Amino acid sequence: MDSMGSMTNDPSFEDVLAAAERIRGVVHRTPVMSSSAIDGIAGARLFFKCENLQKVGAFKARGAGNAVLALDEAAARRGVATHSSGNHAAALALAARTRGIAAHIVMPRTAPPVKRAAVEGYGARIRTCEPTLAAREEALAAVVATTGATFVHPYDEPLVIAGQGTAALELLTDVPELEAVMGPVGGGGLMSGTAIAVAGSRPEVAVWGAEPAAADDAFRSLRDGRRYPPLAPTSIADGLLTALSDRTFRILSARLAGILTVSETGIVRAMRLLWERMKLVVEPSGAVPLAAVLEHRERFAGRRVGLIISGGNVDLERLPW
Repeated sequence: MDSMGSMTNDPSFEDVLAAAERIRGVVHRTPVMSSSAIDGIAGARLFFKCENLQKVGAFKARGAGNAVLALDEAAARRGVATHSSGNHAAALALAARTRGIAAHIVMPRTAPPVKRAAVEGYGARIRTCEPTLAAREEALAAVVATTGATFVHPYDEPLVIAGQGTAALELLTDVPELEAVMGPVGGGGLMSGTAIAVAGSRPEVAVWGAEPAAADDAFRSLRDGRRYPPLAPTSIADGLLTALSDRTFRILSARLAGILTVSETGIVRAMRLLWERMKLVVEPSGAVPLAAVLEHRERFAGRRVGLIISGGNVDLERLPW
């Protein structure tokens, strides 16, 4: 099934700049925060880009917003569609509502009721399917065939990647003297956009990805130079269980300093530190970069590091501690 196809090549730095202009005023310019207590624990100066405070509680609002606002009028009238049980579903639904067009979201019947309610709250039309990738893709194909809606992929889409890169663009503007930037790696959309944004604005800054050791397909893919599928990963960082696409694998292979893996206990420790010391509600996936700094201290000792907190959508009934 074809995606948007409006940018067939990998996104450029100019595309990130265009995205920043396009979504200005539609998404939040999130704050950059720091904590001397956490700096002391980490032995480094850390600057947290708080996408947990973004609309829909995650950076996904940026990419979805950019993709929806970039549609021409004829395509926009037919609406947008995707399959997602998580933050991308809510982000696309909100972006569609902002533009006044229809959003069709295919969600597995096992999706958390709270996430389904959020997507419905933004006015999207939900189609339920069995919780397999084949069922999701089949249902999505039927929706697109019926409505003519444009499929917006959660991460394998140049406009989405360019939109995600705007978080790093803001971070480097607010803290120009950074020596490294790190974010979490799932499908690779956020890290691809981040790497492109950093290379275009501050090429001397190192870009690192962070990934759970229990779901380390991106780490292994970059290490071995070939894209691996995830092997039934189980991590508390449920937002990072997706595989890289050919596009994100290509971008990250060319642009990342590397990917650092972290333990499950390290993710929980980092998440708890952010809650306790900074009063920030951060989901496990969003705590993975801090966990990487704490578990790979020697690599960042004494350095100024920007960390992208990717989201804050947590089930408050089931906290890991």
